[in-house]
Amino acid sequence: FANAGIPVVQLEMTQEAHDRGAKIMSGNWKSQVDRGRLTQAEMDKRLGLITPVLAYEDIADCDLVIEAVFEEMDIKKDVFAKLDAVMKPGAILASNTSTLDVNEIAAVTKRPQDVLGLHFFSPANIMRLLEIVRADKTANDVMATAMGVAKRIGKVGVQAGVCDGFVGNRMLAAYGEEVQAMTLEGAMPYEVDGALEAWGMAMGPLAVGDLAGLDVGYRIRKERKLVGERAQLARIPDRIVEMGRHGQKTGAGFYTYDASRKRQRDPEIEALIKAEGEALQIKQRTIPADEIVERSLLRLANEGAKILAEGIALRASDIDTMYLNGYGFPAWRGGPMWQADHMGLAKVAERIKAYHAQYGERWKIAPLIEKLAAEGGSFAGLDKSKK
Repeated sequence: FANAGIPVVQLEMTQEAHDRGAKIMSGNWKSQVDRGRLTQAEMDKRLGLITPVLAYEDIADCDLVIEAVFEEMDIKKDVFAKLDAVMKPGAILASNTSTLDVNEIAAVTKRPQDVLGLHFFSPANIMRLLEIVRADKTANDVMATAMGVAKRIGKVGVQAGVCDGFVGNRMLAAYGEEVQAMTLEGAMPYEVDGALEAWGMAMGPLAVGDLAGLDVGYRIRKERKLVGERAQLARIPDRIVEMGRHGQKTGAGFYTYDASRKRQRDPEIEALIKAEGEALQIKQRTIPADEIVERSLLRLANEGAKILAEGIALRASDIDTMYLNGYGFPAWRGGPMWQADHMGLAKVAERIKAYHAQYGERWKIAPLIEKLAAEGGSFAGLDKSKK
């Protein structure tokens, strides 16, 4: 927001938290000054747009408030109840939640029409995607304002509906689940990430987990209390976090990292993966790179088709826009839904059904793919029919 010239009142609970944030922002801007991308005067102006405060009453006159606390529902509700008590009428109350139910958050306020999700992607000053989550009671003018704000701050705003993980992270959960299944079957982290990076992904999924912080997903999984196969597929990342390895920030996750944050294979983690697979009596093998890529893409597209049918995403192209701008999907690959169209939905349906026969319910085909495949249709054709 400061980069776009918009004044910001930043509420933290302690001065120490403000100091940490100011140090990070100053460091980011200073590196741009050093590279000639920003003048010192521009940096000073941006720093001057940010006013640190320690009390909710000090943000009462703001037009838009974006909450960015821990991803725990009780904490979110507590914050929104406090915001509801102090914010001026007509202020937009937004949550930066990446997975939680925005309807449930809105319900603790007396103004649910002014509540929505503004899910920024990390790092928020760089990543272009802004997932704008429309709750059941979000007003039209609030949505229009959010779309306008996204454009003003240089983001690509895409609407999503409310469900677990919305659009991007719900699909990412299916993709991540398949990656964990492949590790239990014997694929090592460097093989999974290497296959997907060679195909064009900016970073492989396990390297991304290390970058984002493995403890974030761990906290979400513990709140959800996973059972059955989903709990089984979380065993390896859960064990890694419980070893104190949270990713790059602790110097170790699925990989180890040196001072320059260059990742290295870790025999300890590779042994852990083998031991977990054996404990679950899963027959381990070398998984070819093309299978790693196919299973990853088909899980993304299959979940995307379910999201489309439920109306959580408005168009297949919206899903692709999210993946190109927020998830490191290679632009020249078009996005997961475009990839499914390119492969041909009849072929996609055939491969998903084959994996369903092999692996069970997590591979159940989305009815929309089955329908479009039978009709000789495509996601692109569906988008055109909605215009």
